[in-house]
Amino acid sequence: MKYKNVVVGKFVDRPNRFIAHVEIDGQVETVHVKNTGRCKELLLPGVKVILEVSDNPNRKTKYDLIAVYKKDFGLINMDSQAPNKVVKEWLSAQDYSLVKPEYTYGKSRIDFYMEKESPEVAGGLEKYLMEVKGCTLEIDGIGYFPDAPTERGIKHLQELAGAVAKGYKARLAYVIQMEGITEVRPNITTHPAYGEAIEEALAAGVEIIFLCTRVTEDSLHIVKAIKYHK
Repeated sequence: MKYKNVVVGKFVDRPNRFIAHVEIDGQVETVHVKNTGRCKELLLPGVKVILEVSDNPNRKTKYDLIAVYKKDFGLINMDSQAPNKVVKEWLSAQDYSLVKPEYTYGKSRIDFYMEKESPEVAGGLEKYLMEVKGCTLEIDGIGYFPDAPTERGIKHLQELAGAVAKGYKARLAYVIQMEGITEVRPNITTHPAYGEAIEEALAAGVEIIFLCTRVTEDSLHIVKAIKYHK
C-alpha cells in the first residue's frame, strides 16, 4: 500500500489517544494519530515522525501521523488501518477463489473470510477465517502484542478456536509493521490473559502466521509469511 502525500515532522506531545502536536516546517500542528494504542515507547519528544496530508479539506486536522523513527532501531509504521489494507492486497495475490473482508461470524466481525478449492475436503471447498493484528511494539529484537489490554483480541481468539471445531481453517495473522522482526510474542506483562488465550487457541488448532513487511516513509508491503511452529 502507498501513501499519497507524506511529510516529515518532529513529535512534540500527545494530549490524548486521537491527536498529537507535531512541528512541521517550524510550525506546531495538531495532527490525527492513526493508532489509539499507547505507543509510549515510540512517541517521545523530539523524535522524527512521518505524516500523510489529508485529502479532505474540511477536516479539522490536516495531517495523519502514520510512522515514527525509533532510536537505535529504525522506521516503524504505526497506522492501525494499514495492516488490513496490506493483508487484503497480499491475499488477492494468493490462490484463494474468494476473499471477503469484514466477515460476520458468531458474535464477532472477523477481518477476512476466504475460500479455496480443494478436492481433499468434503464439498471440495476449504473455508478460512483470518483475524489480523498489527505489531508496532519491539523489545530486544522481538515483536510483542498487544501494547495495551485487549478484551476484543481475546474474544476474536475464542471465536477462531470455535470455528476450527466447525471445520474452518482459522488463522491469526500478525502484520509486523517494521523491518528486521520475524516473530511476535504475546505481551503477557501487559495482558496475561491474552497469553492464555493464545495458548488455548493454538491448542484448538488456530494457526498463527507472522507477516514480515518492507517499510518506507510512504509505503508498507508484505514480503514474507512465516508460520508459527510451537
